Amino acid sequence: MQEEKEWFQNWFDTPFYHILYDYRNDDEARFFMKNLVDFLNLNQENKILDLPCGKGRHAVFLNKEGFKTTGADLSANSIAYAKRFENTNLKFVIHDMREPLSHQYHAIFNLFTSFGYFNDEDTNIKVLKNFKNSLLDKGHIVIDFLNLTKVTRDLVPYERFTKKGIDFTIRKKVSDKFIVKEIEVNFDGETKHYREQVQALDLEKMKTFAERAGLKIQHVFGDHALNAFDEHNSDRLILILQ
Repeated sequence: MQEEKEWFQNWFDTPFYHILYDYRNDDEARFFMKNLVDFLNLNQENKILDLPCGKGRHAVFLNKEGFKTTGADLSANSIAYAKRFENTNLKFVIHDMREPLSHQYHAIFNLFTSFGYFNDEDTNIKVLKNFKNSLLDKGHIVIDFLNLTKVTRDLVPYERFTKKGIDFTIRKKVSDKFIVKEIEVNFDGETKHYREQVQALDLEKMKTFAERAGLKIQHVFGDHALNAFDEHNSDRLILILQ
């Protein structure tokens, strides 16, 4: 019997995922990456891992800035797309963040709410330990997560709209453990159903995970401009760990 795929294996490998989130563009990526590398005082000899990297927009910008960059993602389709940008100092590989990494880096970036995908909290610790074990001396891990308080307060439970000729119906809910987005896609007379699900994690929970993984949170920011985190008003929860 074929093993059932997890939600992210189904959803991220579809073209619909990239259409739904097409507003997350190269300008946004450049702005965030420029702020991060400046804050971390990275130099062009430093090696950076972007995991998961999607189609590689952050990794491509980092490489253009002179950094030796690796993008890794579980989605074979995304990596196949990203490989067209490869060069001597930019590589893309298929990798599951739950598995140990084979190289070491000065910085590991986990962006775009790519943490807490899994059903149990112990897997979060495993992921962080994998990152920690692949850090070079004085390296940093960056986790770019959502702000649970604001997401819960501002949640829109139902939306229906059309993008690029595709009808999307989105239903969202927040429970004690998960933020769930049910996605119905209608295209060319066919209806498909997908799901996004991340654990409902706040700063205190993240601190617990970091401690269990042998890491320490050095800085906490609330947006891609790296402004201070405000639990009630910040769009993001961005952690710098070491």
